[in-house]
Amino acid sequence: MKNGQHRRISGKRAAVAGGAAAALVMAGITFQTANASEGTPQFTVKSLSPLAAGKLSSSLGKDLGSDNAAGSYYDARTKALVVNVLSGDAADAVRRAGGRAKVVANSLSELRGATRALSGAASSVAGTSWAIDPVSDKVVVTADRTVKGDALAKLDTAVKNLGGKAELKRSTGQFKPFIAGGDAIEGSGGRCSLGFNVVKDGQPYFLTAGHCTQAISDWTDGQGNALGSNAGSDFPGHDYGLVKYASSGTAHPSEVDLYNGGTQKITGAGAATVGMNVTRSGSTTHVHDGTVTGLDATVNYGDGDVVNGLIQTDVCAEPGDSGGSLFSGSTAIGLTSGGSGDCTAGGQTFFQPVPAALTAFGAQIG
Repeated sequence: MKNGQHRRISGKRAAVAGGAAAALVMAGITFQTANASEGTPQFTVKSLSPLAAGKLSSSLGKDLGSDNAAGSYYDARTKALVVNVLSGDAADAVRRAGGRAKVVANSLSELRGATRALSGAASSVAGTSWAIDPVSDKVVVTADRTVKGDALAKLDTAVKNLGGKAELKRSTGQFKPFIAGGDAIEGSGGRCSLGFNVVKDGQPYFLTAGHCTQAISDWTDGQGNALGSNAGSDFPGHDYGLVKYASSGTAHPSEVDLYNGGTQKITGAGAATVGMNVTRSGSTTHVHDGTVTGLDATVNYGDGDVVNGLIQTDVCAEPGDSGGSLFSGSTAIGLTSGGSGDCTAGGQTFFQPVPAALTAFGAQIG
C-alpha cells in the first residue's frame, strides 16, 4: 500500500471514530474506562438512601419493562440499588443509571404470572401468603402452622407446578389481623393504634387499619376521651380506614410516638423498597425495627379475609398494634395489618402501603 493511500484510509478511520464519539456525546452517554486501550466501560454504582433507591427503581422499572427486568431490592450494606435483569443490554442500562445489575432467570412478567396462578390455587387455603422476592428471583409462598393435611398438600402441589418460579416456606405462627397498634385508639370492639394524622378538605383525620374500622365505628383515646368516627373503611381487599376527628380544633401533629418521650416528625408518604430499613410504632409493643422483605404481597387471614398489595417485613408486632405506623425516617410507609409471631420470638408482619390509602381517601399527610 502506498503511503498516500495509508494516510487517506487512516484519515477516514479517524473521521469515523470522531463521528462515533460525537454520537455518544449527543446521546448523553458517558463512561470511564479502567483501561483506555481496551475500552472496557466501568460504571459507578451510586450510594443511595432507601427512598432515593425506590425512586430509581420505579424509573428503571418503567424504562426496562416487565419482560426485561425482574424487580429490585436495596442493599443496605453497600447502599446500592440491585436490579434484576434478563439481558446484557438491560444490565448496561441499569449500570448507566447508577444501579447494580444482577442477571436472573425469571422475568417480572413470569413471576407475576406465577402469583396469579397461586391466587387461583391457594386462595381457598387460609393461613397463607405469597409475594415476589427479588433477592431469590422467586415467588415465596408461606404457610402458617394451621395449614396441614390436604390443604398443605394442595399448596405444595401448586408451588411445585410452578417449577423454579416459586418456593414454599413454613411459619411457626398464625397469620391474623392484629386487632385488639402509634398511640392507642379504642372502641366497643377492641383496641388498635393510630397510624398517621392526615388532612382532607382542610379538616383533621387519621389513618388506621381497615380491619379496625370494620369492627369499630366510634373511637376514644386511652383515657376514654372521644376522638372521632369512621369516615371511610376498606377491608378485605385492602386494609385501610379513615377516621374524622370529633373536633376540627383537635391537635393533630404530623409525628409518630417513639415511646421514649420523643417523637418522629413525618413530612410525607413514600413507597417501600425491598431491603429498606423501617420502624414500626404501636400501642402494644411500642417501637421495633426491621427490614422490608417483599412487596405486593397477598395474605389470606381466613374467613374470606384476603388482602392484596401489602408490604412484607420481618418486623414484629402483636394484637393491639394494628393500624400503627410504619415509617422510614420522616417518611410514612405503611399501616400495620397483621402477621404471625410476636415480639419475643420474632415474626413476619404485613403493612398496608400509606400512599394507596391517601389516594383512596383524597387525603394528605399533615
